[in-house]
Amino acid sequence: MHSFKSVKIIDNGKSIVLQRTDGSTLRYHSTWLRDNALDPKTRDIKNGQRLITLSDIPIDTCVKSATLDSKGENISLTFSPESKKVSFSTSWLETYAYDVEFFFLKGWISSDLKIWKSDMSKNIPNIDYKTAKSDNTLLLKWMQSLHKYGFAKITGGKKESGAITQIANLIGYIRETNYGKFFEVRSEINAVNLAYTNLGLQAHTDNPYRDPAPTIQILYCIENSASGGDSKVVDGFKAAILLKEENPEYFDLLTKYCARFEYNEDGKTHLQSRRPMIELSPDGEIIAIRFNNRSAAPITDVPYNDMENYYKAYRKFSEIINNPSIAINFKLKPGEGFAVDNTRVLHSRTAYSGSGNRWLQGCYVDKDGLLSKIFTLSKKL
Repeated sequence: MHSFKSVKIIDNGKSIVLQRTDGSTLRYHSTWLRDNALDPKTRDIKNGQRLITLSDIPIDTCVKSATLDSKGENISLTFSPESKKVSFSTSWLETYAYDVEFFFLKGWISSDLKIWKSDMSKNIPNIDYKTAKSDNTLLLKWMQSLHKYGFAKITGGKKESGAITQIANLIGYIRETNYGKFFEVRSEINAVNLAYTNLGLQAHTDNPYRDPAPTIQILYCIENSASGGDSKVVDGFKAAILLKEENPEYFDLLTKYCARFEYNEDGKTHLQSRRPMIELSPDGEIIAIRFNNRSAAPITDVPYNDMENYYKAYRKFSEIINNPSIAINFKLKPGEGFAVDNTRVLHSRTAYSGSGNRWLQGCYVDKDGLLSKIFTLSKKL
């Protein structure tokens, strides 16, 4: 953090400017400052939620007076026409500064995340279940890795049905779907989903036909004595960056137009969504990947003149996703599992056969629970 030496009212009270000791400045609008006041009449002291609405703030709000303490650590403001007095720490103001140059190239990735290829197979984030239960410091490090890389393993769990819920409780809250609180991943007669067969599956994100799609997926092994059935994970954000580098036009097509996804279980469940395969935020950040050839519905949101190239882009993205150089391969043992950020990391499996069995269970957990736990544990530790 920088130190500050002065505060000045500008634009007839519509803004203030804070000057650092190095001469650089930060500006803040009066309405923004009033809206973000931290006093107990504006914010609940227990949960921090705002107690006023924007309409409660006079439209002609301006800063009447502004003073900086001798240490340059706090400023005191008085607003008119309310005669409202508010204080801010300069460190808080610097944390939430918005008077900065925004320059984002389309297809940027948050600095909180780290993209990877197959070389991460030597450093897969992993934790033992008993350690996760007993050591909050190591649990926090594991959860931070899950958020950062979108993928992490866990070992040493119970080799029994339902143990996956204990893994899920470490992260957050289970999101129940039409597949249940958790679901079986093994061969079934007349399977309602291809995942419940012994067929190989292309790398995919789960349930892209939901809106919103599940954000964290956990797969947990109870038995895996069959030949084959290896797991694979791919960083979809890395694949998107590789597509952008190889062919920017293809990247633009997959971000510009929506694909369609659908799941229809014999009239019992009918789910549909319309989202791009590579989703960007308004300022160009890559925020989600939706890729699942099994659940792709007819694409109808691409104009005729772009459809041929769209399919070329789709094919190229698929080739990148299936390139072994960006995948991590492993075979789960009983009592082992892994979690993926389902908005980013794709997973797949090889076909399996033979006299043995392959029995995994899966469930979904909302990512907000993971992030909440990371924040709260970080404060405690």
